[in-house]
Amino acid sequence: MQLQELTYLLKEPQAVSTFEVDTLAAAIKQYPYFQPLRALYLKVLKQKESYKYNNTLKTTAAYTTDRSVLFDFITSDVFNQNAISEHIKQNLEAINAIEVNAIDDITVQKSVTLDDALKTQIKATEGVLDPDLFEAKALEPQTPKVEHKAPKTTEGPIIAIDVDQITPEKQLKIGSPLTFDKSENHSFTQWLKITSFKPIEREEATEAPEEIAKSEAKKAEIKTPLQSKLAIIDKFISDNPKIKPVSKTAPKPKLVDNDSDISDRLMTETLARIYLEQKNYDKAIQSYKILSLKYPEKSSFFAHQIKLVKELKDNNTI
Repeated sequence: MQLQELTYLLKEPQAVSTFEVDTLAAAIKQYPYFQPLRALYLKVLKQKESYKYNNTLKTTAAYTTDRSVLFDFITSDVFNQNAISEHIKQNLEAINAIEVNAIDDITVQKSVTLDDALKTQIKATEGVLDPDLFEAKALEPQTPKVEHKAPKTTEGPIIAIDVDQITPEKQLKIGSPLTFDKSENHSFTQWLKITSFKPIEREEATEAPEEIAKSEAKKAEIKTPLQSKLAIIDKFISDNPKIKPVSKTAPKPKLVDNDSDISDRLMTETLARIYLEQKNYDKAIQSYKILSLKYPEKSSFFAHQIKLVKELKDNNTI
């Protein structure tokens, strides 16, 4: 990527959709610590609904010094808008700007004009409509012809779609890009915790017998002062009176558990999807139950989501 192209993208981030994903990926390999370039690459993946978006979001967060700035970027209108939505918005503004004049009521005037025209035609044809000028013509009986026609089918071919063949993963949109709202900072923090790093396994070098003996001697020297301290503690416990235990009738302090309240307040559909990405199916089911109580108008939708999560859980535990 040339410097001019990169400068143009930084000034006009909405034009990033015209660039190829591979071009930005190659530029990131060349400049891995350039945070704005990673943000632009993230925007391209979101617009293309790429499966790489979720993992790239975690990588971008790792390279970002201030994650609140990243959260503000992925929840901004510039990040979530694409060219099509911008074009539709401009057309709607143009339509709304058109002035519409008040419609004149012409129904009464039109009916009066028709009545006058009919009266004029009737007066002009009074002589023609004299019944003495016409003679009735005998009609010959005709046998009705019966034609057998095949019934026309106006309906096109019906394509049968088996809903059962759609996997729960596709219905739950697992792996698709996550969309965060400005009020879902807690969900974004939970998403960043998904990445788990395994400890680095190091091979221990084999020590010579003499070195092993020296290390054991050092350990013995270290244990000696520790044992003396433990002896002092034991003597203090034996000489001083023991502390009396609290009686069972003593009042217990009231402990308030605010975890459930916090989870209810901060529970969102995005957080439920995050639990699905973690394969934490029990928490995902609990999340949808909380959302069903929080939004009763969508209870049927959340009940269907719970059913899909249970199917997914059963398939993965077999």
